[in-house]
Formats: sequence, C-alpha cells, structure tokens
Amino acid sequence: MAHLITLIPGDGIGPEVAAATVRAVEATGAAVEWEQVEAGAKALLDYGQLLPDEVFASLEVTRVGLKGPTATPIGGGHASINVALRKKLGLYTNFRPVRMLPGLKTRFRDLPLDMAIFRENTEDLYAGLEHEVVPGVVESLKIITQKASLRIARAAFEYARRYRRKKVTAIHKANIMKLSDGLFLKCCREVAAQFPEIVYNELIVDNACMQLVIRPETFDVLVLPNLYGDIVSDLAAGLVGGLGIVPGANIGDHHAVFEAVHGTAPDIAGKGLANPTALMQSAVLLLAHIGEPEASARLQAAIAKVYADGAHLTGDVGGKSSTTGFTDAVIAAIA
Repeated sequence: MAHLITLIPGDGIGPEVAAATVRAVEATGAAVEWEQVEAGAKALLDYGQLLPDEVFASLEVTRVGLKGPTATPIGGGHASINVALRKKLGLYTNFRPVRMLPGLKTRFRDLPLDMAIFRENTEDLYAGLEHEVVPGVVESLKIITQKASLRIARAAFEYARRYRRKKVTAIHKANIMKLSDGLFLKCCREVAAQFPEIVYNELIVDNACMQLVIRPETFDVLVLPNLYGDIVSDLAAGLVGGLGIVPGANIGDHHAVFEAVHGTAPDIAGKGLANPTALMQSAVLLLAHIGEPEASARLQAAIAKVYADGAHLTGDVGGKSSTTGFTDAVIAAIA
C-alpha cells in the first residue's frame, strides 16, 4: 500500500525544487502517492487565503507533508505560514541535521561536522504576543513552559540514545533571563538525569555561536528554545554550505512536515537554476519517518555521490548545472 503524502510546493523556486524532489523520491522505488495542495502566494490568488483549510484537511488524512519555501513579509503583512503550521499541528520539534556533503568547497570542508539541532518550535518570542504599550514603546512576550521544554529536551536525548550520539548541549541565556531560560535549563537537566550514558553540558547562546565558528567539530546534539534555535540552526547551516543544502523537519505527536529551510529566491524562480538539495535531503528524513529506510538511504547516497563527482552541481555551490541536470544526475545515481 502506497504512503499518501501531502505536497505543498510553495512560492518562488518552491514548485521547481518540489517537482525535482518528487522525481527523486519516486526513483527510489518507495511506494508513495502525492496529494498536492497550495499555500502561499498561489493559494492567496486561488482561494483568498495564504493557508487554506485544504492544507490542514489533507494533513489530517496523510499525517505527513513535504513543503517547499513560502514567503513571509518583513516588518508587516501576513504572519509566517511555517509558524501557523507548527502551532496548528503541534509540530513542537524542529529537527535539523547538519552534515558536510562530499566535494563542497567550504572553509570547514576538512572537519567531520555532524550536528543534530533540536529547536523548540511552538513558543518563546515566536508566540507572537506583541502590543504597543504607548506610542514608540512595543512589548513582546517571551513564553517558556515546562511542558514544551521537557518534550524538546526528551526528543533530543531520545535521538542521542537511538543513534548513539555522545553529547547533548543545551543553549540558553539564563544568566540574564533567569526565570524563562532558567526554566528551560531546569527541564533539560531533569531529562539529562534520565540518560546517564550521554554527556550533558550547557552553553550561553553568544558563547555557543562563537564556539560554533571556532571549533564546530566539538558539537554533537544541540537543544535550544525557539529563537536561539532559529538563529543557531542557520549559523550551523552556513558551516556546511548554506541553507540550500540542509534539510528540515517539523515533528509532533501526530503530524510531521518536512521542508526546505531556505527562502523563495524570486530572482531566479522559473529559470531552472534552483538547487533542490535541501528539499531532497528533507525527503530523505521523510522517507525514514514513514518507514522506508532503504529508500531513504538510497536517496542520501545518490545525493552524496553527485556532490562527490561535482560534475552536475548548481551554481550556488560552484557548479554550472540546471535544476533538471542535477536531478537527472541524482536519479542516475539511484539507478
């Protein structure tokens, strides 16, 4: 029986990288069927909504989605579609593995970088509770709860145990925000005590950012509140080639949405220049999640082979190939 997956192509280059990823997933031989729904600019034109009810109706049936990038205005306009999905579906774990692909010419290419970042996905300043106290003074509320902190810490430690990782690092600013970040640390320590075989340590977020740049190879599994997690996961992506490379997963108790974490790149949309690596690697995580580990491994190995060969890479990573040329090379490597 085929796995039914909700496909949300997104905006800008989203439809191009989504189509490329669908081709690659189908080439693995995994039994999948796609139910395509729209969110973002196209959905606004077609339905008058950025995030139509059809998206949630589909995900209620499939329980798993693959999503391309969607645009979020800066300093005004509509709220983030990603944040709305995470809140509505209870996708409390944002998981981003950060690994170096072979052949990439980054300044850290000779280091064995292999990090797993667990970002709490539903609260903190991203709760969006803001108001203007008086003209010229705006207050934004940072929400940290015991429930959310415990479950993201548990997700990080359970992953570390399952994959035999050696260390979990909690990132915080509890020296200044003693109550909110203090509660987050208290919860991390409580969970850490249940996993005595795993080394646990803590770093203040500014120091953690510096250490990531100076000695990134010393990090293993990281667990963070929402805002720090957003910043640090992008910083870590920069170590291995950028947001066009790394995958992303948003996981809850009942649903999971796997997504490219880069932007919509409207300047190159429709030109066949987009790099589908991030969404393809997100599909690697998706395949593992739905119980297709062999297909997942085949796709990951094919992507690595194309990067190691270097002949069919897109322009953002130093190559001259098109989206289609890269995808054809991945499919040939799978075959």
